[in-house]
Amino acid sequence: MKKMLTETETIALLKETEALLEGHFILSSGLRSERYVQCAKLLMYPQKAQTICKSLAEKIKLAHLNFDTVVSPAIGGILAGYEVARHLELPSLFTERVDGVFTLRRGFSLNKNNRVLIVEDVITTGKSSLECVELIKKAKAKLVGFASIINRSNQKTLKIKKKIISHLKIDVPTYTSKNLPPELKNIPITTPGSRFIK
Repeated sequence: MKKMLTETETIALLKETEALLEGHFILSSGLRSERYVQCAKLLMYPQKAQTICKSLAEKIKLAHLNFDTVVSPAIGGILAGYEVARHLELPSLFTERVDGVFTLRRGFSLNKNNRVLIVEDVITTGKSSLECVELIKKAKAKLVGFASIINRSNQKTLKIKKKIISHLKIDVPTYTSKNLPPELKNIPITTPGSRFIK
């Protein structure tokens, strides 16, 4: 069996690429957290991204899922889906928003014979993945499951009911500005993410 990265090795790689940061962050939801996950920072280093995605692909193989196509939501999931599909030697499709709805463009299509695994970079609530599910249903293709580099969901936030194969399950507690733990109050605030970029 091919070697998979341990949790310690994965966290070290994420910290090294600044894909996992520690401090005091205001998230796009407005909530505060002491950890911030930005997988795009990992994916800007192809060799390092390949290491994690190859390891995730090995984990997916161990689940013995029967699928023939990888679908990822744009834009965050595109590189993760591509790399995982490359290691599994399968086609990789990605969805794009058209008038606010996920659509397959660029000649991509699914049919009723396709068995699909949805692959994301990070799953928090699963909202993007579930939007892909609607597209899969519309094509009458079969959804086999979900996979991600990082699963930072919790029971309260996660909308996906099926099991998620993730390379790393990480706990990212969130707080409102009124219930901050004392140690966070003394750390300068950072506002990360792309949602705030003008």
